[in-house]
Amino acid sequence: MTTRRLGKRRIGCALIVAALVLCAAAFGVLHLWGGAGPARGNVTVLVPEGASLSRAAEELEKAGAIRSASRFLILSKIFGGSVPIKAGEYRVPAGLSQSDVLKMLQGGKTLQRFVTIPEGTPSILVYEALMKAPQLSGPIAVPPEGSVLPDSYAYNRADTRQAVLTRMQKAMTDYLAKAWAARKPGIAVATPQQALTLASIVEKETGKASERRMVAAVYGNRLRQGMRLQADPTIIYPMTKGKPLGRRILKSEIQAQNGYNTYAMAGLPQGPIANPGRASIDAVLDPERSSALYFVADGTGGHVFADTLEQHNANVAKWYALRRARGEM
Repeated sequence: MTTRRLGKRRIGCALIVAALVLCAAAFGVLHLWGGAGPARGNVTVLVPEGASLSRAAEELEKAGAIRSASRFLILSKIFGGSVPIKAGEYRVPAGLSQSDVLKMLQGGKTLQRFVTIPEGTPSILVYEALMKAPQLSGPIAVPPEGSVLPDSYAYNRADTRQAVLTRMQKAMTDYLAKAWAARKPGIAVATPQQALTLASIVEKETGKASERRMVAAVYGNRLRQGMRLQADPTIIYPMTKGKPLGRRILKSEIQAQNGYNTYAMAGLPQGPIANPGRASIDAVLDPERSSALYFVADGTGGHVFADTLEQHNANVAKWYALRRARGEM
């Protein structure tokens, strides 16, 4: 073999080796970018407001979500595009690649927490739930009764309690306005606030979804006839602000005059006694067609309804007999 041919062969081999080295290097870089990350468990990372990618990389390295902040920055510039990252708290799953970590930051898929307000929760308990919610900050006052729409509300770390409460109250304002606009004609309430007040009573009187419209019908019929609503929860509310009483109602409390007790006055209370949910609001604005004026528990968690006092008294006698058989009286 001539010297010239041998030289060409050596150059060819060198080029092949160089190509293989480049391929191996490229594969290694891609593996670094797209391969499994170092975190053995889920880690939480906080990217402060206004933080650069460099600052975010430092926080990621501290948390163990990536191995090297400097390497992450270089690879992000090569493969990550120009989409900016978003501030917030992130939960990085175990083994998440650097590529997916950057996508998470660019997409703003922050860790969200939830505070849940069940239907019928009084405002004092809404206040307590927000005060106990982890990572919320800042003071709030107890919101006006009936101003919060029960639901689950997402929030991020360092959100203020007032901001979350404002969303809860806007949700109620918006829903009540929409529901009032769609109300059925001839209902017993004349204003959205009256509807909210009656809905709070319906909410506290039955936990059975199928009964809400019927309970609303009974109270609507009583309002039209000028009868007292005689709703037990309205006796309790002035004493506990909606918290459980924890004992039987006293005779003196049934007779108390306070603006809420519907055993001692005709018409609606002076305001809501809880924060009613959507279904109870809807029930008041579209009640069942019924002439019923009375209802009493039936022992199954529901109620039995009656048009006349005679029918009601018979139903009450059956309920008392059932309670005596259970040893409750």
